[in-house]
Amino acid sequence: MTVLDDRIEMAEESGELTLDVMFEWLEKMPIPEGTKVEIVGGNIFMSPQRQTHFEIIFGILEQMRATYPLQRLASDVRVDFPGRLNGFACDVAAFRDRSVKDRNGRWRYQDVEFVAEVISKDTAGNDYGPKKAAYAQAGVPVYLVADPYTGICHVYTRPHKGDYATETKVPFGDEVDLTGTVVGLVLSTDEFPRD
Repeated sequence: MTVLDDRIEMAEESGELTLDVMFEWLEKMPIPEGTKVEIVGGNIFMSPQRQTHFEIIFGILEQMRATYPLQRLASDVRVDFPGRLNGFACDVAAFRDRSVKDRNGRWRYQDVEFVAEVISKDTAGNDYGPKKAAYAQAGVPVYLVADPYTGICHVYTRPHKGDYATETKVPFGDEVDLTGTVVGLVLSTDEFPRD
């Protein structure tokens, strides 16, 4: 057991373990540049950013600018979601008009209109499992998962009781039609690379 494990166990026992405490510890650790860090259900996940990952995120962000100003978009920025210790660093998040940050200067999950996650092999289970459930529980209207291993985008809409009522699969190369959603645009996937 490490010193960090001991401190986490002590914090859990005393009821002190919070996302703020966990992220404070992470900020003191030597995390390599270009590594995405997030907390899902109280577990810390770190994954290096790959070029494929970056290109898909950048492609989505570029297209989102057609309907969202830069100030309402985020990538790899902490947003705390419902559930036990869920501090996600969404690959792409878009926020409602007139969104306000909380007293700590962080975006509120209640203002998220769109989330996109690009699959990494080691954390894919989170994107299809607990993160999807947390996004649905938070009422995020549109959740897009881009999977460069299968070459498919999964679009989840109509959050209801901790799940999404609708899933649409769109192969890379086809358009993702979000015109019937709050996002109100069509995403091209022509340039999304595959792994």
